[in-house]
Amino acid sequence: MFMRVDKLQAELPAPKKKDPNAAAALQELLGGKYGEMSTLGNYMFQSFNFRSKDKLKPFYHLVASITAEELGHVELVSNGVAMLNNGPDNDGDETDGGDISDAPHELMKDIRLAASFYSNGGGSTPVNSNGAPWNNDFITTTGNVVTDLLHNFHLECGARLHKLRVYETLTDPTGREVCGYLLVRGSVHAHAYALALKQITGVEIEKMLPTPNINLSKIPECQKYLDEGSHRRLYTFSPNDYKSMSGIWGGGEMALPGDPQGELEVVDGMPEGGKIHQLTGVPSAFTPDYAPEEMFEIAEKLYKKSR
Repeated sequence: MFMRVDKLQAELPAPKKKDPNAAAALQELLGGKYGEMSTLGNYMFQSFNFRSKDKLKPFYHLVASITAEELGHVELVSNGVAMLNNGPDNDGDETDGGDISDAPHELMKDIRLAASFYSNGGGSTPVNSNGAPWNNDFITTTGNVVTDLLHNFHLECGARLHKLRVYETLTDPTGREVCGYLLVRGSVHAHAYALALKQITGVEIEKMLPTPNINLSKIPECQKYLDEGSHRRLYTFSPNDYKSMSGIWGGGEMALPGDPQGELEVVDGMPEGGKIHQLTGVPSAFTPDYAPEEMFEIAEKLYKKSR
């Protein structure tokens, strides 16, 4: 089962401006072929379908724990998309829908992913940067542990290239922070699957890393995560379970060449994370509704009743 915590895995800075085209670019990291929906879907169903879980516990625990992290990555990218569509943080909600006959959202017809406004009110959905829906064909779960691990290694290496290309198209700090964090964590996952394949086949596949050859030290948004040692940590995302992956990630294995050195470690639980930003209501777009003050009044009464 899963437990949900009302935080993001990383602290995202507020956008400097409303930028729906940047949000569309970030959608590629959500619903693209190598996006977070793909990594989540692959690892989640592989972990559900995993054969001989007790006998192959270190490998099962590795895939299962990374599944939980990927669910948080889907949440992180989705919030980044919504924040870029929403614009800078605002402490107050509008209480008046304004004159909707004056085309208050005229500019939205020209953005490259207009459906994000028309259908989703500026929110995110599992589509790529062109609006093509993510689909089940991106999932591989063969039941063969070596084949699945090899696929996962390929998926994470492809995702690193994917993230870098998106990073190179963005200037807003929100989108770049999402990319920087995911580049570091994606490197961890590629390394972890390489070490798993090394253990189960004897092939030193980690010598292929980093693939692609991305130097994280040259990406400013990666620096604080490298400095704090995030590139050396895998999290169990559980208070008591999935500890056996320390047989793969740990045991004297070291960080990748080019990254700050140190021994790999498994950390119980989850990263500290950061706040979830409040998205301001837009009554003229009926988000949350045209007369939000009525909904806020109802919600306040329900909140007080729950205390």
